[in-house]
Amino acid sequence: MVMKKITIVAFLMLAFIMEAFAQNIPKDFVNVKDIIPSIQLDIRYATNFNFVGKRIAGYVEGKCYLTKQAANALKQVQDQLLPMSLSLKVYDCYRPQKAVDEFVEWAKDINDTKMRTTFYQKVKKENLFKEGYIAAKSGHSRGSTVDLTIVPLDSKIPKHRSKQISCEFSYNQRDPDNSLDFGTGFDCFSPKSHPDYQGVSAQARANRLLLQTLMINAGFKPLDTEWWHFTLKDEPFKDTYFNFDV
Repeated sequence: MVMKKITIVAFLMLAFIMEAFAQNIPKDFVNVKDIIPSIQLDIRYATNFNFVGKRIAGYVEGKCYLTKQAANALKQVQDQLLPMSLSLKVYDCYRPQKAVDEFVEWAKDINDTKMRTTFYQKVKKENLFKEGYIAAKSGHSRGSTVDLTIVPLDSKIPKHRSKQISCEFSYNQRDPDNSLDFGTGFDCFSPKSHPDYQGVSAQARANRLLLQTLMINAGFKPLDTEWWHFTLKDEPFKDTYFNFDV
């Protein structure tokens, strides 16, 4: 009987915490899974597999939240991919400002190079700010920017290797991902990640063009340094940087 009461109390406490968490989400934001149930989530900053090497501040559950406008625009892209037996997979959506702050502090510590081999092998850490890889503000915190790729429909997200491998290596050599080949891994700090970089395979260039075309047609604009990064052109919060957990 005592154990049963403890279990009930624990359940009620968890429910209270989850309700409080949900109440912190601004009304203009939505859980993208509610809008696009078939989309895959691979939220890297909620794991240890990212350029810092640990779960990042503000990533509690690893969910994908975007403004309603961005989520609905993204659904247009998914609706075009599904008949091709393809799907979107998101690496990051809305990003709390506290996460950006952690990136900034990490970048200042030039001795912390735990994940350099995988993500920034050819970039000196002291140059991450100067070369534009790290900044004090991110469009992700405004809620209408998304990092994503295309994957075969119903494919599984593979486990990451324990050994570090450069994100610039060829598709079959670098860390496994169920993504189509886009020429580099996600968050690869390299000119090879630029959408118009010509030194990747013809297939990777074709995949980049497909993703970019679909996203632009849905109302997003690309970033000229990251093939995976898109921002809704008519984003509703152009000057607001949010800080709620996800």
